[in-house]
Amino acid sequence: MNKVNVGLVRLLQFVVFAFFTFMVLTYFGALILLPLDAVVLLVKLMSALGLDGFIGAFIAVPIVGYLALSVYKMPGLASMLIEIGMDIVANGKARIEAFNELAEQAKA
Repeated sequence: MNKVNVGLVRLLQFVVFAFFTFMVLTYFGALILLPLDAVVLLVKLMSALGLDGFIGAFIAVPIVGYLALSVYKMPGLASMLIEIGMDIVANGKARIEAFNELAEQAKA
């Protein structure tokens, strides 16, 4: 019965690991893809107004770049966004390590 309990704890530990890995990848992926999505939306808006896609991209990329620069220059905002992601990583690591204690108790 002890092997079954240890196996169950390890299975749940893996599920928690997979969940937190997914959350970290989603969070940092969203931080990367958000400006790219803004460029695409601006190009579509400009093409709806009658501009060609290349000309729209030529105008949209500097606009989004300026917005990203202004967000970067805001005191503490960029570091806070990175810190939130690192908090997710630290919280996940603590939760995964908590399963090791449960596995040791299940072995006894």
